[in-house]
Amino acid sequence: MNRKTKVLSILGLFVMGLTQAQEAPKATKSEERNPDKFKQMYDLLATPNMYRTASGAPGPEYYQQQADYKIDVELDDKNQKLYGTETITYTNNAKESLDYLWVQLDQNEKARNSNSPLVESNKTDPAISAQAFSRKYLEEDFDGGFRIEYVKDAQGNPMTYTINQTMMRIELPKLLKNKEKITFSIKWWYNINNYILDGGRSGYEHFEKDGNNLYVLAQFYPRMAVYSDVEGWQNMQFWGSGEFALTFGNYEVNITVPADHIMEATGTLQNRSEVFTPEQLKRYAEAEKSFDKPVVVVTQAEAEAAEKGFSAKKKTWKFKAENVRDFGISTSRKFIYDAMAVKTGSTTSMAISLYPKEGNPLWGEYSTLMVAHTLKSYSSYTFDYPYPKAVSINARDQGMEYPMICWNFGRPDESGRYSDQTKYGMLGVICHEVGHNFFPMIVNSDERQWTWMDEGLNSFMEYLAEKTFDPNFPTRRGPAKNIIPYMSGDQTGLEPIMTNSESLRQFGNNAYGKPATALNILRETIMGHDLFDYAFKTYANRWKFKHPTPEDFFRTMEDASAVDLDWFWRGWFYTTDYNDIGIKEVKKYFVSNEASKEVSDFMKTRRRRDSRNGPMVYMIAEGSSSYKPELNKPFKIEDFQALEDYVNKNFSAEEKAKLNEPKYFYQVTFNKPGGLVMPIIVEITFEDGTTENHYFPAQIWRMNDKEVNRTFATKKAVSKIVVDPKEETADIDTSNNSWPKTAEKSKFD
Repeated sequence: MNRKTKVLSILGLFVMGLTQAQEAPKATKSEERNPDKFKQMYDLLATPNMYRTASGAPGPEYYQQQADYKIDVELDDKNQKLYGTETITYTNNAKESLDYLWVQLDQNEKARNSNSPLVESNKTDPAISAQAFSRKYLEEDFDGGFRIEYVKDAQGNPMTYTINQTMMRIELPKLLKNKEKITFSIKWWYNINNYILDGGRSGYEHFEKDGNNLYVLAQFYPRMAVYSDVEGWQNMQFWGSGEFALTFGNYEVNITVPADHIMEATGTLQNRSEVFTPEQLKRYAEAEKSFDKPVVVVTQAEAEAAEKGFSAKKKTWKFKAENVRDFGISTSRKFIYDAMAVKTGSTTSMAISLYPKEGNPLWGEYSTLMVAHTLKSYSSYTFDYPYPKAVSINARDQGMEYPMICWNFGRPDESGRYSDQTKYGMLGVICHEVGHNFFPMIVNSDERQWTWMDEGLNSFMEYLAEKTFDPNFPTRRGPAKNIIPYMSGDQTGLEPIMTNSESLRQFGNNAYGKPATALNILRETIMGHDLFDYAFKTYANRWKFKHPTPEDFFRTMEDASAVDLDWFWRGWFYTTDYNDIGIKEVKKYFVSNEASKEVSDFMKTRRRRDSRNGPMVYMIAEGSSSYKPELNKPFKIEDFQALEDYVNKNFSAEEKAKLNEPKYFYQVTFNKPGGLVMPIIVEITFEDGTTENHYFPAQIWRMNDKEVNRTFATKKAVSKIVVDPKEETADIDTSNNSWPKTAEKSKFD
């Protein structure tokens, strides 16, 4: 400790001790004692093991299963049905043997006997459209769900299976041991839902004017459930909210559709020369070399001509995809198609958009550019985008993601005009859904269990991408102030972020908004860009093409940054506490040569400890019984004999010239009506209009969860003190954030 620090420490310790003596808390009931909000999360996190280490990295025994698919599907456009057969080769990489397999049948959520509609509260509508009334009370429910025609082994023999709603258990003739494979096949069909009427993440949109359909097909095939070290089989039923837990594998998919359809799907198209015209092939080759703007591959004129044809012929599009967790398809004769190349680090991919003429001019102007920007932005914070393409499909009222392909809403009106709200809404959903390629398509978290691990992380990344696309982008989620209405709401209507997807009442705020805000606060306010970005990139690279859990994320963020964040995860993710930090009191102190009564009483308790420090310097609070008006003047060292003697004795002239010499002393008492512990960010405004900022880490609350004190020694008189001046901590009540207290505008104002 240098001499300057020592002098200031003497003053600071004295003031702090005086404050403690004057305001010593009275004994409290046990339930009112200071809670330890900084204790480590051993009570909340799973115990580290050889599969998942305490550092948050995969352990030496980490494994994951593999499911490879060969699929043939055919679309019946006239009757809106899909027929398919698939062969699945499943590899057991777990040390334990398996005696059965679980397969997901997510389409069964749309079956007439589905339990999903029965678990929703259902009130009588005071007013309802004739169409809605008819569909609700008069018409039969949509007849969806898989029709499984057979399940056979590799030799063609029937296998025993049991369907339980959206899950199917397949019995194995013998145990499937470690490193063994089994191959089996399934044949099925189902009625495709009109998602505008029947809802859903996939289905078709019907265009009344020209009689065409636009298909977005997902969950269209029986898919292997995840088996992992965390909970064995993830065979939680699909109720509709919690999305998907899926195993990585390789896909070969042949898709037969009407010959006049244009489509895109997960994977690399194997027979482009068979499904594109020579002119379209030439344009696509140009797109592969265009890095600055999209090239139109299928023109609007070609799409409008195809709309009228309704070809009776068929075409088969053949795709292959490696190391993906799922597969999505979109097909229609209405599609315009444009594309461009994107460079992310050492990889080059294609950014592609498909949209009906109803999407122009908006989609032609912006969609593919946003796809390309999203890949670049996300890659810069995680890893180079590894897939050969990313496709954006324009589908009304949709926002859904699959590997390499997603469907997104947003269209102009019939005259081609659109508002900023429509434009930015479209850009935002494209950015978000394309971004899902990173979370959870590659960093493959369990969406059925933890929606926030893909939606929250992705919403945070979307915020970063939107701001670099357009600094004035009206982003919804990320800024701290945007989450305040949710966090300040009725606590009985809130759940912690760490709540299963199906139990969330305010789904968007809980799974998207709050975790996105939490990560933004970590990056901007608590950790800083360098530490946060390094740790976040470490997490992404540790767990790309693997199955992370919340513990893996929490632990990695701390492990790679050396920032203890248990207090943050505990408060933000495991409780519904809110942040409210205010200024309870400000006291102005003056230096005195004489001890007040309060100081004398205090010194009796400190005499033995402080006698070795020599003559004392006394601090008198303005308004106290010992305060005198003549004390109200700027502090000078030479006015106080004891201090001047100490300085002259211990410092050379050169050292004295470097000493700080404050003029005013302000003790600020901060209180915390809210439950969250958060940093205290303070802006001090001086009488001359200049400002000074101070940052106190959240650990300042570790000894007292209700209030803390800080003394500010300043060279200029203070006119104003404000907590969280830039609204970066989600403080729900700013009426107590200022001294002197300022009148806030009412909602009426």
